[in-house]
Amino acid sequence: MSCSSCKIETPKEYGVGAVKIALAGQPNVGKSMLINAMSGGNRVKVGNFSGVTVDKMEVCFEHHCHLFDLIDLPGTYSIDGFTKEEKVARDFLLNGEYDLILNVVDATNLQRNLLLTTELLELNKKMVLALNMMDEAEADGIKIDKEQLEKILGVKVVFVSAKRGEGIDELLDTMHEIAESSQRAHSRLIYSDPLEEEIIKVRKFLDEKGFSYRDWTNREVAIGLLFEQEKLYKELHDNPIMIELYPMIREALEHIYTHHETKDIKEIRANEHAAIARGVALEVVQQNQAPNSLTLTQKIDSILLNKYLGIPIFLFMMWALFWLTFEFGNIPMEYIDAAITAFGDFVGGYIVDDEIRSLIVDGIIAGVGAVLLFLPNIVILYIGIALLETTGYMSRVAFLLDGFFHKFGLHGKSFIPLVTGFGCTVPAYMAARTLKSEKDRLITLFILGFMSCGARLPVYVLFTGAFFSEAVAGNMLFLIYILGALIGLVMAKLLRIFVFKGEDEPFVMEMPKYRLPSFKLIWHTVYSNAASYLKKAGTFILLASVLIWFASNYPKNESIVEEYSKKIELAKSKEEKEKLVLKLQAKELESSYLGQIGKFSEPFFAPLGFDWRLSVALESGLAAKEVIVSTLGVLYSIGKVDQTSSSLKETLAKNLNIPTALSFIVFVMLYLPCFAASSVFTKEAGGFKYFVYLFLFTTTTAWLLSFITYRVALAIFGS
Repeated sequence: MSCSSCKIETPKEYGVGAVKIALAGQPNVGKSMLINAMSGGNRVKVGNFSGVTVDKMEVCFEHHCHLFDLIDLPGTYSIDGFTKEEKVARDFLLNGEYDLILNVVDATNLQRNLLLTTELLELNKKMVLALNMMDEAEADGIKIDKEQLEKILGVKVVFVSAKRGEGIDELLDTMHEIAESSQRAHSRLIYSDPLEEEIIKVRKFLDEKGFSYRDWTNREVAIGLLFEQEKLYKELHDNPIMIELYPMIREALEHIYTHHETKDIKEIRANEHAAIARGVALEVVQQNQAPNSLTLTQKIDSILLNKYLGIPIFLFMMWALFWLTFEFGNIPMEYIDAAITAFGDFVGGYIVDDEIRSLIVDGIIAGVGAVLLFLPNIVILYIGIALLETTGYMSRVAFLLDGFFHKFGLHGKSFIPLVTGFGCTVPAYMAARTLKSEKDRLITLFILGFMSCGARLPVYVLFTGAFFSEAVAGNMLFLIYILGALIGLVMAKLLRIFVFKGEDEPFVMEMPKYRLPSFKLIWHTVYSNAASYLKKAGTFILLASVLIWFASNYPKNESIVEEYSKKIELAKSKEEKEKLVLKLQAKELESSYLGQIGKFSEPFFAPLGFDWRLSVALESGLAAKEVIVSTLGVLYSIGKVDQTSSSLKETLAKNLNIPTALSFIVFVMLYLPCFAASSVFTKEAGGFKYFVYLFLFTTTTAWLLSFITYRVALAIFGS
């Protein structure tokens, strides 16, 4: 056996051929010096790459009975570079024959060098990462977490110093070990959430079709398709599966484009790589000496990621968001409520039949109107979350809270689905897909329901407005959200200790540069979520309101109606008649289907201070949390002629005490998410049994903490 270029004979007893290595790296990373250190400075052959005048340096040498054939590729900042040298490197990496990529990286400038590394990982080849100039890095006070870097990238990393000859033997042994291994390692790169969402969709489709391509995973195929890898498309062009894949990929790209300022997938890919490189560097590099100059992003990060100021700043921003949600959201509510009331009176004036008028005015208009009332709050909340995302701050918070989250058995990247859960639990469950560890993903899924979604906001606004002054209500709203999140963290720790035991996966995510808010993306986010909220109000909540109206009005108890009708006729004053009418309506409600359901479940909720009305409201909330408000509107507004913006709040304040209100808020905060979210959870978690576990877990937690809240509040406020 011999090396083709250097004609070095290998003894027959070695039994191995030359390991062909493609040496890739950015300019000035010390590749030539490293080659000299590995080869002993000889047996170097210099020529040209086929068809071009670009220098081709090839060296063949032995090490510990192994033969290596190294091809030193021209330095390139990117595989997609435009210079002749970069194109040569690209063509060889894409089409050349080799066993392994040796990516040489300047350890003193890891972030910049990792841009090329992320591109090389997408070639899906065997690869070793050589961190050169480690002596200079140490002199500059740079420390790199090697094990964490290996976990994040999914490839072997070796520290070397070509100048001092340190780590060379380890590097060569590692190269041979990886080249001779039967299977290659697969990249562990995680992209931004919109891209990850589409990668998962395509990968799932390929899995369901039983598709396979070379030694690539279907995730790697999905990435290649979305990034429009030319060679992959050429090889799959005649495959029948592409007929179904083309429209799926077009739809996926359109979704990805809405989250970027360009429709150039190469530019998006470059931005993704830059963000990943920045995130990896922040995760594994510790700089003990301050750099000479800071970029604007670094200057902002020095404040927002400060270990003392970072979390207080984040908490202040969240408090400001919820304060604005309550204060500014309340301004249009009175006008919306007045418009809904006027519309109901207008429609009711044209309906002669009492039953039909009650159905349309008290059931449909009042029920759906009670939900529409809180649309301004929902819009403000989504604007705030969209601002945090588009400016790049959300990723910083995930990084900032990683260490804090690990104390509770969570992963730093869990922050993204958890914050998404403040908007809607359905996309939050889907966002948890980006967590690679099954245990980390399941823990995140189980506690996501404790993050109060936008659908619960109307309930919180209603109760805080009814039992607290306007000056305090905004703070109470913030406290509710924070309390739910803290309870979720505690539950995560308990799940990690007793149920989902195991080692945490390494944390890495994109760290984009700070950008001015994108009006287009904010508009898209807010509009789509508001439209979804209105669609729910006009369909699912409309149906629920009608069902609740029917259940609260039937069956008719003629004996009660006859008894109170006589009393009303004999009443002498108008006030006495009004009281008797309200008593009649209360009696009819108790004897209705809705009343019967409430009475049946009342013993379960009684220790929490709930009567049958609150019990029914909670049960209706299993369908959609917004329905709780419309249910309470039906249950407490029957017989009401004048509905003002404060009517339901005043009614609740008269019928309930503060301990009951606090207990109710806690239960709403913690119990099972809506039907739609529960369905998504069942699918994402892996089966119906997990839904049963979730139901038992959330119901038990909600009941116990509501019970504690009720008893403590009774001791403080009294009955």
